[in-house]
Parts: sequence; C-alpha cells; structure tokens
Amino acid sequence: MESVAIIGVGLIGGSMGLALRAAGFNGRIVGVSSPGTIEQAVALGAIDAGVTLEQAAGECDLLYLAQPISAILKTLDHLGTITRKDALITDAGSTKVKIVGQARRVIQQSQFLGGHPMAGKESRGVGAASADLFRGRPYVLTPLEAQHLRTPAAGVFIEWLKRCGTNIVTVTPEQHDRAVAFISHLPQMASTALAACLSTPTDDVDALELAGPGITDMSRLALSSYEIWQDILATNSENIEHALSVYIDKLTEVRDNLQTLSLGPVFASAARVASRIRQHSPKKGRV
Repeated sequence: MESVAIIGVGLIGGSMGLALRAAGFNGRIVGVSSPGTIEQAVALGAIDAGVTLEQAAGECDLLYLAQPISAILKTLDHLGTITRKDALITDAGSTKVKIVGQARRVIQQSQFLGGHPMAGKESRGVGAASADLFRGRPYVLTPLEAQHLRTPAAGVFIEWLKRCGTNIVTVTPEQHDRAVAFISHLPQMASTALAACLSTPTDDVDALELAGPGITDMSRLALSSYEIWQDILATNSENIEHALSVYIDKLTEVRDNLQTLSLGPVFASAARVASRIRQHSPKKGRV
C-alpha cells in the first residue's frame, strides 16, 4: 500500500491519517473534504494534500470512507466503476447492513471491506483528531465472505490497522448492527433522554446546581450532535427499538422493586458487567 485517500477528513478520517503516520506509513495520504478542512488537515499532518474524489479513485490503493452514513452511501454510488481494480475500499460507518448492501450492489471492480472503529469523541472535526484514538480499541470488520479478509489488499490494510494498535474483530454486518444497538446506540439514547429530563427545573431548586460527577459521567454522550446520530438512527432503527424495549423493561423492573430486596441481584449483575467493560476499555479514547 503506497497511497491512501481519506474521504471525509473529520475526527475519524483525520485520526486514521495521523495513526498511519505514527505507525510508520511513509506513502502519500490525500484527503477529499471541504477546502477549509483540507487546509486544517494538512497543517495538522493528517494528510499531504487535497484531491477530488475522481482523482482519489484513480490514484490510490486504499479509499477510506469516513463520512456520515448518508454521505458514504452516496460516495459508493459515485465510486461504482471508477476505482482501480486492485484498490481496496473500506469505510468507518457506525452501521453496516445498509452500507455493505449498497457496496455489494454498486462496487463493480474493486474490493469493498466494511469497517467500524469503536472509538470517538463528543468533539467533531479534524481539529479533534488524534493519532492514538484507535489504540487499544476494537476495530470491527464485516466482510461479505471470509475469504475477502485474505486478499492481498485486505491483508495489507489489516496489518496497518494492527500497527495502529487496534484489536481486530470480525463479524457479519447483521451481527454488528445488533451488537452496537446495545453497546453504542442505547447508551447514546439513554444519556440524551436523561439530560433532557433535567432541561427544566421541577422544583424551586435547580437540580443542576447540585450536580456532581455521577450526572456528569452519565450525560457525557448527550453532548453528541444529532446531525451525526440522525443517520445512525435511520439505518439501525429496528435494532435500536429492540434495545430500548429491553432497557425500558429493566427500568420498569427497577421502578417496581424500589422498596423490595429484588434489586440486590440486579445491582450485582450490573456491577459484574460494568467491571468487564472496564477490563476491556483502554484509558485513552472514548466510544
């Protein structure tokens, strides 16, 4: 792999450029984004220069789509037949069934390999990019077929992901979307709903004046932008609805047992899961 094009040089795309450089990649890294973003990304060292999508498709060994999901779907349409036959197209979209299905239909001469780095921040844009954003984090790959991981182009890309410090996890697109509905999308919905509950004082005391670290931690994800989450909700709604139903059932159980001893086992079970989550989570980077 001698050349990489990052389409969408924001937090994730910029971090991938920085991570590749930190891992020792000496090839050319170009970006497809707005002029202002390109200027900032070049100054930060995330990319070497800006190009058009057509130039990227014709010149680069790896096309890394790091846009919002709706934009990724449109980009796949444009790429269709203009990429090199030996190129690898991959993405960093937060849902996979829609994207992988679109790639299956429209990408005719290059290989597509779905992907999703389980890392991020509340902050957006290339200015928040970090070379170690992916380090120690799961990097999910969703190949259409197992042998797609064994092609020369995929093998090189996977090796660079490992050099960037990621932990490779392989699942189907359907398995991915069901899982992230619980471990990513449900936490966002819960945090947003919790913060919304506190938007208006309910008494003569503003509860936020008493806020401590607990509510700060629980409301962190509520800082996220709906502009980003709109696509996620639209492309994984069925799985998110199921996750919300399970959560609502558990909240109902908690509400109905506030004055019984039945919540003891719930607390114990939750603590065990919370402990396991922390065993797998690095200190740097956030999901």
